[in-house]
Amino acid sequence: MNDVILKAENIHYSYDSEKEALKGVSLDIHEKERLVILGANGSGKSTFFLNINGVLKPESGEVYYKDKLIDKSGIKELRKNVGIVFQDADNQIIASSVRAEVSFGPMNLGLDKEEVKKRVDDALNYMNIHHLIDRPPHYLSGGEKKRVSIADIIAMDSKIIIFDEPTASLDPKNVAIFEDALDKMSSDGKTLVISTHDIEFAYRFADRIVVFCDGNIIADGKPVDVLIDSKVLKMANLKKPILLDVFDTLVENSIVKKDCVPVRSVEEFRDLIISQAKA
Repeated sequence: MNDVILKAENIHYSYDSEKEALKGVSLDIHEKERLVILGANGSGKSTFFLNINGVLKPESGEVYYKDKLIDKSGIKELRKNVGIVFQDADNQIIASSVRAEVSFGPMNLGLDKEEVKKRVDDALNYMNIHHLIDRPPHYLSGGEKKRVSIADIIAMDSKIIIFDEPTASLDPKNVAIFEDALDKMSSDGKTLVISTHDIEFAYRFADRIVVFCDGNIIADGKPVDVLIDSKVLKMANLKKPILLDVFDTLVENSIVKKDCVPVRSVEEFRDLIISQAKA
C-alpha cells in the first residue's frame, strides 16, 4: 500500500450542543488509492470531508497532510491539495461563465495569467467540455455542471479529490461519463475519496471501503471483506451488492467453486461463468 498522504486523528465535531457529528474519527488516506465512504444520511461523511479539507475546524483532534500537522499556517496548503466536489454543483459554481469559474481557483493561488489560461484549457479538455468555455454555467445541464465542478478542482492540481455523492441526480449516460473521468484521474495518480449511496458502484470501483455510522467508523477494509459482513450492513442500513449476492448463491449451490475470487464487475462475472462452464 502507498504512503499515507492525509491523516485524521481522533476528530470530534459538533454543529450544536445537541448531537456530536463526529465522535473521535481516525482515518489514514493513502496516496493514489480509490477510497469509497459508505453510510446513511447523517452518519458523518460530509462533516468529515469538510474537516479534512479545511472548511471546518475540528473541535479536537488533528489533521496531517504529508506528515505535517495542519494549523493556521497550513490551511491554504491543505485547501490547495485537498479539493472537494459537492453533491449539488450549484453550491460550488459561483462565476458567470465557465472560463471564469474554472480560472477562479488558479487565480487565487497567485499564478500568472498564462499559467491560469493553461490550467483552464487543460482542465476543460480533461473533462471534454472546452466547447462550453464561454457558456453561463447555471444554464448548463446537471451533467455538464458536474463536469465543470470537477474541472474546478483539476485546474487547482489538487492531489486528493473528494466527491460527496457525485452520482446523485445524474442519468445513466452522465454516470458513465463520470466513471470514465474517475478512471482517468486514478490513472493520472490522483487520490480519490468518494461518498456514495450507490453500493454497486462502490463495490466495483473501490480499492478500499470505509463505513460511517452515527459519527463513527464501523468498518474499514477491502470491498469484499466489508460488504459480506452482515453485522456492518445491518448497522449502516446497507445492502449486499447484487453481483456479490449472486456469486455467493452460485458458490452455495456448487455452481462456482469455493476457491474462486468474488467477481466485482459484469465483465468478470461473464468470464467466471464461461470458465466454469468449460471446467
